[in-house]
Amino acid sequence: MKLKIHDAMQKTLNQYFLVGILVLVNGFAKGQDEKKLEFSGHLQNLNTVWLQGDSKEWLSSGSIYNRLNLKWYPTENWTFSASARNVVNYGQLIYNYYPFYSDLLVQDNGYVDLTGTIARDSSYIMYTNLDRANIKFTQGKFEATVGRQRINWGINTVWNPNDIFNTFNFYDFDYVERPGCDAVHLQYYTGYASGYQAAFKIDENKDITAAGMYNFNKWNYDFQVLAGVMTTDLVIGAGWSGYIKNAGFTGEASYFRDRDNFADTSGVFVASLGGSYTFKNSLMATASVLYNSNGTTGKAGYGNSFIVLENVSPKTFSPARASLMGQLSYPITPLIQGDLAGIVNPYDGSFYVGPSVTFSLTDNIGLLFTSQVFGGENGTEFGGYGQFYYMRLKWSF
Repeated sequence: MKLKIHDAMQKTLNQYFLVGILVLVNGFAKGQDEKKLEFSGHLQNLNTVWLQGDSKEWLSSGSIYNRLNLKWYPTENWTFSASARNVVNYGQLIYNYYPFYSDLLVQDNGYVDLTGTIARDSSYIMYTNLDRANIKFTQGKFEATVGRQRINWGINTVWNPNDIFNTFNFYDFDYVERPGCDAVHLQYYTGYASGYQAAFKIDENKDITAAGMYNFNKWNYDFQVLAGVMTTDLVIGAGWSGYIKNAGFTGEASYFRDRDNFADTSGVFVASLGGSYTFKNSLMATASVLYNSNGTTGKAGYGNSFIVLENVSPKTFSPARASLMGQLSYPITPLIQGDLAGIVNPYDGSFYVGPSVTFSLTDNIGLLFTSQVFGGENGTEFGGYGQFYYMRLKWSF
């Protein structure tokens, strides 16, 4: 049985949420001192070509993406934040997978549906998504945030078993801000790297995720421990971040067990370890390993849903028992950055490779060339998906 919230409470929360948004909009409309109002964002064009793994057909698509970020500081203690993604997707990918792909793009996993379609047809869709809309109160060592926000409890670069509130999809490279959730987040700091946190989240199905966390520093390492409930599961977890000599060393793990069948079901243990090292020539190497006790040691194919996985959870990073990841980053020149990432399923032999080159054309204009290459036999984790090639021109302001 999932923890759910009743309809009456849902209506009340909706009312409070709408009142908060109206207060925020009203404040912006009146015009504020520049020091109290921050405005930023970016505008980009992303072109995609997909060479499908099971055919010789090439599919192309385009995306025009505008992000707007607003922050208002009416007093020293209060902060209002709102961020919106305005997107136009078009091309063969939309047409060939219509309406499934278009419907997926506007799916909102939050308790309040803040994603809406502006216009759509069989070959394009225009939509907007408010992925941040929250109010934060700060008083001394205490901080409270209410609304759509990102609760970042993860530590590692790729796989975050401790991120039970808003897990992100590593393959969605273009969504750097990462998804948020509709939640209440309380924090109390007892020191520079220590304190207590509590969070309560409601999703689109009225399911509840709630947990508490304790952070502390010991032996020059940052540690965290957490306990709570994630929809149908009770969860406990822990993580750390520190250094072994000059190499970064991180790790996190969570154990999930069905709350209604606690005595007669086996739990799921998910853990990840990570390491990073920067050489004298500025080459940075990163490695990570993921373990999932519920994963398979056979072929780990997702079917046709892999490339569009959005509602990821810490229990579903990968269907494999274990995964290996490596990444290299190198500043070729002060204005050119090269990256190479790869993930391997050691059981079914399938793999992912993601090379990229970023050019800094001006202080706020960047050009990216990247690809996502999936390889392996049909039915394996990465087999059958082919190759994706991207070009992105991005202006930040």
